[in-house]
Amino acid sequence: MTRTAEVNGITVSFDDTGDGPAFVLVHGHPFDRSMWWPQVAALTAEGYRVVTADLRGYGRSTVVPGLTTLETFARDTFALVDHLEIDDEVVLAGLSMGGQIAMECYRLFPERIAGLVLADTFPQGETPAGHAHRNQVADRLLAEGMAGYAAENLPKMMAAYNVEKMPQVAEHVHAMMAHTAPEGAAAALRGRAERLDYRELLTTVAVPALVVVGRDDEFTPVADAELMHGLIPGSQLAVIDGAGHLPNLEQPAAFNAALHDFLDQ
Repeated sequence: MTRTAEVNGITVSFDDTGDGPAFVLVHGHPFDRSMWWPQVAALTAEGYRVVTADLRGYGRSTVVPGLTTLETFARDTFALVDHLEIDDEVVLAGLSMGGQIAMECYRLFPERIAGLVLADTFPQGETPAGHAHRNQVADRLLAEGMAGYAAENLPKMMAAYNVEKMPQVAEHVHAMMAHTAPEGAAAALRGRAERLDYRELLTTVAVPALVVVGRDDEFTPVADAELMHGLIPGSQLAVIDGAGHLPNLEQPAAFNAALHDFLDQ
């Protein structure tokens, strides 16, 4: 059952499922917490308490226009952890933008994190061309809405061959994108354009870490995952065959197996 919490001046919509050690899952752009449903089911079955929230600007959480930094998202994430009175360290997972939020969380709150899962993401700071592009896309979303963006990006978010092969997954992914508030998505894009470079931070990670990537991810290719794996001491790397940028939805059994192996170590 969906719950809400007042944190950092906004209303956050979230799910808190299961009992046991806490596992916090951070969604990517332009999605919502429903992208994690296969993992919520698997992790609660393994005895974890799983927290998934809609980031500000996404899903049913408050839409805040303007510019939303990764630091703001990270502070929202742990404000919710505090609201839920989770005093122990949490395992933190994020995909794409969510992975960058997880890195920012580790920068701000390393003592509160027991393990990191970084999926289909990358640590590098923004290039001048990337900075301009993200702001151009933000302008477009505000002017046109999400429909065109969602249609164009569906065969990139998923591996193109999975769009027809997995119609229910494709419908879910498209719906998440299409239903995102343009103001929230634009604010996040502008904030990501200002992000830090996390490569040096990753060399200091002192908790177990898993890097996951879809074999055919166009946005964050395997090379980005290999870079993070090389930077994070003692990390594990899982490359998921038959998947693009959303292996947790395209190949949930393989993604969940990688999580299981990581947590079982």
